[in-house]
Amino acid sequence: MATVTTSNYVINVTEQTFAAQVLERSKTTPVVVDFWAEWCGPCRVLGPVLERLATEYQGKFILAKVDVDQNQRLSMQFRVQGIPAVKAFYNGKMVGEFTGAQPEPQVRKFIEGLVPSQADLLARQAYDWEMSGQLPMAVTNYQQALAEKPDHYRAMVGLGRTLLKQGEMAAGIATLEKIPAGLPERSVADALIVTAQFQQEVAGQNEAELRAKLAADPADVPSRYTLASLLATEERYAEAMDEFLEVVRRDRSYKEDGARKAMLALFTAIGEGEPLTRQYRQKLANVLF
Repeated sequence: MATVTTSNYVINVTEQTFAAQVLERSKTTPVVVDFWAEWCGPCRVLGPVLERLATEYQGKFILAKVDVDQNQRLSMQFRVQGIPAVKAFYNGKMVGEFTGAQPEPQVRKFIEGLVPSQADLLARQAYDWEMSGQLPMAVTNYQQALAEKPDHYRAMVGLGRTLLKQGEMAAGIATLEKIPAGLPERSVADALIVTAQFQQEVAGQNEAELRAKLAADPADVPSRYTLASLLATEERYAEAMDEFLEVVRRDRSYKEDGARKAMLALFTAIGEGEPLTRQYRQKLANVLF
């Protein structure tokens, strides 16, 4: 067996140590497994590239070397049909693979897809600050993540959400609105925007007082719209949409078609495929048409 240079970041793995050194270890750090053999020419090309990257990344991933001649059961278990074969593990599961001596740029791209970037790490730290209530620290870290990667939309959602928590409604909404449509993060952003807009509407309002106003004057559209917004902030969505529907019936022009737009925003927040959304989308259509 050829000697393989080992370090803190490059290890030799056998059938006996694979579970602990790869599967268990991958629960905290990505592990890239290089299936190779001494007689394999392409392996001697790819191996040094992987080892160099492991050293460069300084522990952000671990390179595990498996000699297929000495560990044939591992090769069969992971269906290695040609070597070099590279398989990446994270959280105890295989998350990526390639076969053959790929050029270094392609290998680097493969590794980059596994290893958290500096922006990812900053966003993760920001989220921890946010969840612990350290909102100014969270804002700083989210901003640093976006400085590293301006299209890090998870950090953008976090920044917008944290600004809203701090009461900076306009800045929070403006941040969230930067997220392009069609992305998963945009659905989260839309829900946050809707909630923020409703919160702005209901500042200082009281449900009992609003209901008393409506009991005295059912045609009081502003009070009905505010009541609907208040119910929405409490996630009483069916009640909220009943009130918004009534606003649409009585005065669709109020707040520039605001009640209809509010219902569309709630559909997004609730989820387009949810039964409640389908039910009230039909009710809205019945009122409009």
